[in-house]
Amino acid sequence: MLEIDQLTRNFAGRSVLRQVSLTLDPGEYVAIVGESGVGKSTLLNLIAGLDRADSGRLALDGCDYATLDDDALTRLRREKLGFVFQAFHVLPHLTVLQNVALPLWLLGKDGAQADQPAQQLLQAVGLGDRAMSWPRELSGGELQRVAIARSLVHRPRLVLADEPTGNLDPANAAKVLGLLGDRIREAGAIGILVTHSREAAATADRILHLTADGLGA
Repeated sequence: MLEIDQLTRNFAGRSVLRQVSLTLDPGEYVAIVGESGVGKSTLLNLIAGLDRADSGRLALDGCDYATLDDDALTRLRREKLGFVFQAFHVLPHLTVLQNVALPLWLLGKDGAQADQPAQQLLQAVGLGDRAMSWPRELSGGELQRVAIARSLVHRPRLVLADEPTGNLDPANAAKVLGLLGDRIREAGAIGILVTHSREAAATADRILHLTADGLGA
């Protein structure tokens, strides 16, 4: 379970996020929309443990972020979080299989312990025959499917997607979003999609609007 209670973040004396509250259970997939500058990226960074709130509570599986030092937050990201970015962030010097296996490597797994789950995820996203390919040989839609497989390979509790289809054409965007939502639900993970796109937001189970007054339906 993800628990956010009265979360507030200030920058240079200005309130960027003010008393944001949200509770999500495993299997829930939500979209967060809002105007530019309203704090969507700030909220995502707080949930990812990349930034710290000025007040309020943020906890994943009962673990309060405020009690964790930087090393503990790094471990939490490695073990329990998956990320899907607009720019893919697929590493060009690694094969497709190696890119997907990377989160498992960071958890100390190698050989078949990493390669087998990575291959299974690639098969699930329709790229089983591209495991030994290099990223430069893939299309944008294929790279985003690699990013989705990578975000799920270590069975994270929470998947964060930041404008994951901003660089894709409508047809590929629809395929990627459908795949992302299906995999989050099947894995029983919590999914949060941050987007400006109404079409992208509509693929989530529910849409939440972030405004200067907080987060609501």
